[in-house]
Amino acid sequence: MEPMALWKRILILLICGWGIVGAIPNLFYGRVERHNDAVAAIAAAGGTATAEQSAARAEWPDFLPSALMNLGLDLRGGAHLLAEVKVADVYKSRMDSLWPEVRDSLRGLRDQVGAVRRAPSPDDVLRVTVSNPDGMTAALEAVRGLGSSVISLTGVGQSTLDVTAEGNDIVVRLSEAERQATDERTIQQSLEIIRRRVDEAGTREPTIQRQGKDRILIQVPGIGSASELKALIGQTAKLTFNAVVSRTTDAAATAGARNSLLPSLDETGVYYIVEDAPVVSGDDLVDAQPSFDQNGRPAVSFRFDATGARAFGDYTAANIGAPFAIVLDGKVISAPVIQSYIPGGSGIITGSFSVEESTRLAVLLRAGALPAEMNFLEERTIGPELGADSIAAGRVAAMVAGVAVMLYMVASYGLFGLFANIALVINMALIFAALSAVGGTLTLPGIAGIVLTIGMAVDANVLVFERIREELRANRNPARAIERG
Repeated sequence: MEPMALWKRILILLICGWGIVGAIPNLFYGRVERHNDAVAAIAAAGGTATAEQSAARAEWPDFLPSALMNLGLDLRGGAHLLAEVKVADVYKSRMDSLWPEVRDSLRGLRDQVGAVRRAPSPDDVLRVTVSNPDGMTAALEAVRGLGSSVISLTGVGQSTLDVTAEGNDIVVRLSEAERQATDERTIQQSLEIIRRRVDEAGTREPTIQRQGKDRILIQVPGIGSASELKALIGQTAKLTFNAVVSRTTDAAATAGARNSLLPSLDETGVYYIVEDAPVVSGDDLVDAQPSFDQNGRPAVSFRFDATGARAFGDYTAANIGAPFAIVLDGKVISAPVIQSYIPGGSGIITGSFSVEESTRLAVLLRAGALPAEMNFLEERTIGPELGADSIAAGRVAAMVAGVAVMLYMVASYGLFGLFANIALVINMALIFAALSAVGGTLTLPGIAGIVLTIGMAVDANVLVFERIREELRANRNPARAIERG
């Protein structure tokens, strides 16, 4: 048998040493996890640490590896949600936003089509009635001009709008190709925003994936309950800044054209009539952070991008002394009076917030608004006790299997059995070190797989040793028998 090259021996020893050192943090999972959380919190605070964070950081030496494998939902506990995205909401929004454009495009054809008004129709349809059908051909051409090419691989060259005439009515729908493209964009945008909201909350290793045509599966280990997860991701968090027309206590007040009657979030029985077209929307936000106002009450500070800052500054300069509504999900959370020109595109949202509510609102605003509401079809909360029981049962199973196999190997093969046991321990260490290094997730089936790996790893040694014995019985010398084995 040829001796192994020195570089190979050194490489094997280094890999085995890395596996053992990399797996050690998982033996002290709670301490290392608290250490890692404290390090991340201190870094986020710019190096400032509280007494609790300093104590948590000291639980594990900084010079030792601190990478941990993640624990899955079945081991750590957490929340499971299956949500259905209401893509029809997007169709309604598209039709509502299209109506002013259609009206303006027909304004230049008033002498041909006569009066123009919006007729009642389903949410995904825009029906426009003209008083003079003689100009229908010109009207259809003008409305079709509002469409554009579908942005998708399957709809190239097709228009986004399907425009037809029914009597005195112009009927506008999204084309089939645009519907498919819109559905795909809505689901992908919802996935990305949910992922950002969950990541902002600091949870570990969430599973967020699409299921079927319009459903999203969300599994978040370590979160308290399904209701807590729903509160985090279930809100649309659509923020707009609108001009206030008037303030009233009449819930049946007429808002007027291009205006909306919205309730106040803080003042019971108070309503605001605001302009539909926002001055600035939440899409222009680049940052939102929980803070406190001048009276020490929880609030949310925000900052716009360059476009939003310019629009915000121009409006405040032209409307000093006028109220300005901050609208979140169809409710006026604040309607301050503009005292002076506000440059720089930053401001603060005040209201009857608790610290938790201001923090959650900041998370939602940073992550962006969901394009459509979600209907939760299934929700489950998996308690950490179940995960702890699973870990304990898996640990017992692995220990029993490991001890039984090790005793058998020593009893059957003596010193070579001891070598096999050492290799088995290193094998397990390498598995845990690799999971920790890549941020892999350990689940209950994963524990079963590790127990199976113990058996398969030992089985390989048994085959080798039995082959060596056969060669020795055939009067081979030990070196030749080991080589052939």
